[in-house]
Amino acid sequence: MSSADSAPTGQTETETQTQTQTQPQQRPRIVGPPEPQPPYPILVSGAVVKGFGRGGKQLGIPTANLAEDAVERTLRDIPIGVYLGWAQIAGEPQQQQQQQPVWPMVMSLGWNPYFQNERRSGEVHVIHNFDEDFYGRTLNVAILAYIRPERNYDSLDALIADIHFDIDVAHRSLAREAYQRVKELDFFSAEISKDGSSSSSD
Repeated sequence: MSSADSAPTGQTETETQTQTQTQPQQRPRIVGPPEPQPPYPILVSGAVVKGFGRGGKQLGIPTANLAEDAVERTLRDIPIGVYLGWAQIAGEPQQQQQQQPVWPMVMSLGWNPYFQNERRSGEVHVIHNFDEDFYGRTLNVAILAYIRPERNYDSLDALIADIHFDIDVAHRSLAREAYQRVKELDFFSAEISKDGSSSSSD
């Protein structure tokens, strides 16, 4: 697996989050091996909480923010950076027994150096147009591959361009059959209760 396909090793979190930006066209458009390899998929569930209010307003790319306890409890041991995978918004209480759709997603895990976050966050962009927000709902996420490290940017436009490239990478990478099969995991079944734990599955 090439370094572009896997999380960096031998770097501190500070070094990872402050890497200088790379032009999107210089990055691969497909990441990860033909089939997800351990530790993927990493499965995490958590409540959607109010974030910094900039994903939709400043970037035009709305995000669902995982509760801090879910991030610290289940994602503390994986490197900060941008990941791809699948996401599902659990239904309202009256819909809990109904199977909810599973959508592609990209997730930023870390401090987001451009905005100088003071705490580590998990910001998930579910690649679908929603008509409403879903604060308080449960977000189920299957992380399948590492896209890139966090970067600092010279401008907001450069950040937005990189995120759009990440979205394209997610679409192309998730189109592979082995990645499509992950949507069928019991993890996304309406009957399975979630406790915020993370795990991997063959």
